Amino acid sequence: MVELIDLSHTIENGMITYKGLPAPLICDFLSREASRKLYAPGTEFNIGKIEMVANTGTYMDSPFHRYANGKDLSQLPLKSLAGLDCVVARVESGGTRAIDDLPFSAAEIRGKAVLVHTGWDRHWRTDAYIEKFPHLTGRLAQWLRDAGAVLVGIDSHNIDCTDTGERPVHSTLLGADIPIVEHLCGLESVPERGSKFFAVPAKVKGFGTFPVRAFAVASRSLAGHCARAAGVDGAGALAGSWRPPLASSLRRQARCLHGSTAAHFVRRDLGPGVRAAGAVAGLRDVGYVDRE
Repeated sequence: MVELIDLSHTIENGMITYKGLPAPLICDFLSREASRKLYAPGTEFNIGKIEMVANTGTYMDSPFHRYANGKDLSQLPLKSLAGLDCVVARVESGGTRAIDDLPFSAAEIRGKAVLVHTGWDRHWRTDAYIEKFPHLTGRLAQWLRDAGAVLVGIDSHNIDCTDTGERPVHSTLLGADIPIVEHLCGLESVPERGSKFFAVPAKVKGFGTFPVRAFAVASRSLAGHCARAAGVDGAGALAGSWRPPLASSLRRQARCLHGSTAAHFVRRDLGPGVRAAGAVAGLRDVGYVDRE
């Protein structure tokens, strides 16, 4: 039995992700009403239009974001984005914003996606989110690179400190072809070890950054233990110190597909990324944690 855990913020019209960058504009290109004259009676469609900068919602940075000759989104191999063994580093602030150490050895990091859980997503869509946020240090980025991390993510406003114009974490990680995922959420629901991480952006040539539907696949027993430790009750109410008030939107939906096949599973309305994960893994008994 596995749990599918959504780690992405929802993109909405007018939503600010990063101070100074415009909010997305989401509207109809072809409305349902306008489409009726194009089709047979009773048949209608909606074609949506979205105008946004790449750095919107939960997104991935490829090397091209930092380096002109780096790999763009279309050049990232799927094996670097999907089905990655991952570890979740639970980091308490300790009165400082800078994260200079993680509770793992280099051997535990090698070949894995490293997701840094600060709990800062509790401030999402508030002024506090973009102010004095936790970030990694350049020294830690070098350690992650040398330890063999294959992807690094964080649930904060930026993986780098933005007080100056330097970006040592982006420079180090992207310079080593290690993708970065920023603005994650819900990491308190992911076990520290033993999960798989997925974050696949659109395959856009000449683009360095794009939103992802990030999620983790964890065993139901491990995810349940993690949820209890974080103070999540069986209905998805959140009370623990790790889980922010804004995450009351989390809906724990324990949908079990007992005895079903992967083909049956992928017909469930779980979203394209989740369906793909189920099909690839051949999952038979699946539950998931979704976010509104």
